[in-house]
Amino acid sequence: MKILDKLIIKEFLKTYFFVVVMLILIVLVLDFTEKNDTYIRNQVPTLDIIRYMGNYGLYLNNLLTPITVFIAVIFITSKMAGRTEIIAILSSGVSFVRLLRPFLFAAAMIGGVSFLMNGWILPGATAGVTEFKIKYLETGRSATDPNIHIQVAPNTLAYLSRFYRTASTGYQFTLEEIRDGQLISKLSADRILWDTTKNAWRLENWRLRVLREDGEDFSVGTELDTVLSITPNDFDLPENHHETLKLPELSRQIKILESRGADNVSYYKIERYVRFMSPFAAVILTFIGVIMSARKTRGGSGFQIAMGFLLAFVYILLFILSRTFAEAGSSYPILAVWLPNIIFAATGLVLYKTVPR
Repeated sequence: MKILDKLIIKEFLKTYFFVVVMLILIVLVLDFTEKNDTYIRNQVPTLDIIRYMGNYGLYLNNLLTPITVFIAVIFITSKMAGRTEIIAILSSGVSFVRLLRPFLFAAAMIGGVSFLMNGWILPGATAGVTEFKIKYLETGRSATDPNIHIQVAPNTLAYLSRFYRTASTGYQFTLEEIRDGQLISKLSADRILWDTTKNAWRLENWRLRVLREDGEDFSVGTELDTVLSITPNDFDLPENHHETLKLPELSRQIKILESRGADNVSYYKIERYVRFMSPFAAVILTFIGVIMSARKTRGGSGFQIAMGFLLAFVYILLFILSRTFAEAGSSYPILAVWLPNIIFAATGLVLYKTVPR
């Protein structure tokens, strides 16, 4: 079986690579055609476009992994079944579990590479795609969205009506300390600026109100230097910031947000769960794909490949829904993230009872 193992692994990886390249090229061509007028209008350098397409291709590779793995394994297995090779292998005394070994080994290789990409390579590519879109496709945005709320400590909330990236300046700033539903202090300023020499914030036209049991203290001033647990980068984070962090950086960011008591820490935790969950999808879908296409059918491999597309899209849809459910505030986000793998693994075990022996 060693020769057959090597043949199956080689054909599996070769087919997987071919399907990945073809699908990515199709999507990139469509994306370039759609954005070409914008590239010309904004005079985007060719080198930046090529770099963007490379980063976007890496992102697509990760997104399409369930589809490409499923198509590759179904194509190979159905072709073997059509030539009665599987029947011959099983008739020689080889068990179906032994037949699965090279498929699962190749899938584990793909899953391992996927884990490395998700943890260390893909975040940089995602950051590059986001930076390109902000620079060339969303030009004219020098300021963040209005009405920014951010938690800087477990009991301390900050607010800005607007923050301008280029000048590192915010307007209508307030900093409130609240404990047990009661306001303890409130610091307000007309403007807040980041001092790069001191690595601190400077407040202009500030007002401080401190509430006490016997009254309150009120003070005002023109300028005040203060240190907060936030920097201008915290106001300039893209919506998908958690997707642009490498795995070690993601773990550190989770600790920082937990120390602040930030509400959006769940997005970063879920992203970490996903990066450990995703590689297992290749193994599970390979297991199901071999079972589905091990029988010889009259319609050939076309129907089985179509079913592979369908099930892969179902998996992606289920993954998106489960992640959305987890981000919406699920009590057990790690269970919600793993739900697609659990469902498909259980489905594979049920289908296993129907395979030819």
